[in-house]
Amino acid sequence: MRRLAAVDRKLDLIMAHPGIREPEPDVPGPVLQELLAVRKIQAIKEYREATGAGLKEAKDAVELLATQRGME
Repeated sequence: MRRLAAVDRKLDLIMAHPGIREPEPDVPGPVLQELLAVRKIQAIKEYREATGAGLKEAKDAVELLATQRGME
């Protein structure tokens, strides 16, 4: 477990040095529209419908998207 954490930290450093960013996941249009309208619960519902994700996964994904786009 410690070794995995060490490798993860090293990869983060390697990616940060040249400014490499992890690509943003594809976001279904209705999810983004609901977030822009400040309807997070509806955005989560749209995410679940579009992706088949569970409630926790959809909530986490929508919250991450909101944070990345400065909507939090």
